[in-house]
Amino acid sequence: MVEQNLDAVFHALADPTRRAMLGQLAERERTIGELATPFHMSFAGASKHVRVLENAGLMKRTIRGRTHLCRLEAARLAEADAWLRRYERFWSDNLDRLEALLRAEDEAKARK
Repeated sequence: MVEQNLDAVFHALADPTRRAMLGQLAERERTIGELATPFHMSFAGASKHVRVLENAGLMKRTIRGRTHLCRLEAARLAEADAWLRRYERFWSDNLDRLEALLRAEDEAKARK
């Protein structure tokens, strides 16, 4: 189940418009119209993006009359962050080794 959630989260995050919408929601609740405004898109277009974010569990929509309020749900982002952190040590170790190799190479060239 967690892998399915991650697939949906990374799919949602793959789009720059949706990432920007999440950035807006990190500041405060927004209506779909407010989310659409910076992108000059229609309500229907913004709704499609909102639906993807909602299906990924990254935001929650509350309907009050005709107004659709959206708010960030950060728990799925935390799951994705935890998954990515599993690989952080691998990359850090490899980059540290590469740095040491390049420094040794530079020192060897400087001695010649």
